Amino acid sequence: MCSKLIIVPTPIGNLEDITLRALKVLQEADLILAEDTRTSSILLKKFGITTHMASYHMHNEHRQVVTVLEKIRQGKLVALISDAGTPGISDPGFLLARECLEEGIPVECLPGPTALIPALINSGFPADRFCFEGFLPVKKGRRSRLEFLAAETRTVILYESPFRLLKTLEQLSQYMGPDRPACVCRELTKIHQETRRGTLSELCQWYGQNTPKGEIVIVLKGRGKDHETEQ
Repeated sequence: MCSKLIIVPTPIGNLEDITLRALKVLQEADLILAEDTRTSSILLKKFGITTHMASYHMHNEHRQVVTVLEKIRQGKLVALISDAGTPGISDPGFLLARECLEEGIPVECLPGPTALIPALINSGFPADRFCFEGFLPVKKGRRSRLEFLAAETRTVILYESPFRLLKTLEQLSQYMGPDRPACVCRELTKIHQETRRGTLSELCQWYGQNTPKGEIVIVLKGRGKDHETEQ
């Protein structure tokens, strides 16, 4: 393989979801950039991959970019992975990919695991048109984003922390109406995965009594003619 940056998706839970091509790239790379080397070492050890790893996360990515660019210029093949899923989607990766492209360095992204697509299909909501919002702003801009999404006619996909899930569901209910159909997917592909469907009001009631754990995806049915009187 020639010197380049290859973005490699890794499993969001079940380690067997990694592709054969991803394993080949990780085995042949000169360097693997990992969001958390301790987490990624579990994956690499399972498949007998001994490629050297270096830490690359949101707190050091600006400092690491220059070093990584130089390694690739020297002929190194660098693979970028995150703790789970596809780097660049709510995980570090965008900055490095952009800088490589601006410097004329080849960038390739492999297809592979990401939580938003399984959650979308599991929801049963229309999948022909949808929008992915990642994590909502925690403070600044949160209200305006909620107001904007309340009018969105496409299926809406959000990521959320278990610690903020109930608050987010309550705010979504406030802005979109308590009867808006929604779906909460938790721990996708893992042993205790759960998909719970209902109205926002019903989901608020459930998670008000049952504390969630793990990685969470919220899917919301888009606003339609049957929702014109929600607000």
